[in-house]
Amino acid sequence: MNVELRPRPAAAAAQRLGIADCDIHHSPRDFRMLYAYLPKKWRDHLDMFGQRPRQGPAAGPQFPKSQPDASRRDAWPPVGGRPGSDLDFMRTHHLDANGIELGILAMIRPHPGGMQNLDLSGALAAAINDWQVAEWTGRERRFKASIVVPYEDAAASVAEIERWAGHADMVQVLLLSRTVEPLGHRRYWPIFEAASRAGLPVGIHAFGNGGQPTTGTGWPSYYAEDMIGHSQSCQAMVSSMVLGGLFAHVPDLRVVLIEAGFAWLPPLAWRLDQAWRTLRSETPAVTRPPSAIIRDHFWLTTQPMEEPDETAHLSDTIGWIGWDRLLFATDYPHWDYDDPRHALKLAPTPAQREAFFIGNARSLYIRQDMIRLDMAGSDAR
Repeated sequence: MNVELRPRPAAAAAQRLGIADCDIHHSPRDFRMLYAYLPKKWRDHLDMFGQRPRQGPAAGPQFPKSQPDASRRDAWPPVGGRPGSDLDFMRTHHLDANGIELGILAMIRPHPGGMQNLDLSGALAAAINDWQVAEWTGRERRFKASIVVPYEDAAASVAEIERWAGHADMVQVLLLSRTVEPLGHRRYWPIFEAASRAGLPVGIHAFGNGGQPTTGTGWPSYYAEDMIGHSQSCQAMVSSMVLGGLFAHVPDLRVVLIEAGFAWLPPLAWRLDQAWRTLRSETPAVTRPPSAIIRDHFWLTTQPMEEPDETAHLSDTIGWIGWDRLLFATDYPHWDYDDPRHALKLAPTPAQREAFFIGNARSLYIRQDMIRLDMAGSDAR
């Protein structure tokens, strides 16, 4: 939903139900701002060689975006810098204007997980995490951050998770969906084990540089195809994780699928069940129907919200998934942002609405034994 909003300071006061936004994108105004958190050898390395992803151009997107930086035109900070780079502007333009009481930050640009140089990937992940706490969650209590990990290096990822385990501002581990191999492969299992030990869900955001095409038959031609490909990548990933026996190995693992929609999940679960019943001897670690495993272990953010012509179809889809498994998200500051006032074109019960907009996020992300969430955020301001 591409809706431009002007800041409305009174909106938060008028909001009856507080909002948890489970996909907010922040970024440094300039990449070199991360240098303050990097050892000198890596600053020198970046100055000489730059960043090298596993596919495509060394800088810039694979496809031209419909808006500069894929962002809303009104999200550019008045003081300069790219959208999502100014905390004060984001407070007034998004948190205050929309009654956001809990915002989950998801760093995707830069996210170093798909870099060729694994040592650089690890160093940048550590720098980004230090920067997030120093410059964002440490200054705004409504924000919680995601631990960025160099996911193609499992050992380094485990070390980074353990470095932040128990920190009140870090509430999930963040991977991207397009990896070198599907995430059910055992090379990634130590990451999931470490997240589970730390009591953290694993958020898997659309995008990434795994060196493979975004479709099963080659590279797409258009930005629209690339956008649709997010859900295709996630379907392959879910199939790999379920059929590979990951959840039998890590039974407490919780996974959040971010920014790939959600209506594709029920038919995938049905098809997986049908294949499993016929071929279950091939995957002895999968002792239950895949749909039951998915129901126990997966959550999904809502943006981009599917908008069928018949709203009853959306209601049926949410019913199949479960109101308790959806996490509201706006994708701020991007152009396909979902406005919390208009995103849900249904008439849910009060309990369903509360779960959808904030209750599920609180249950998943806020551990009461570790975190006292100051919903007003007054201490930080």
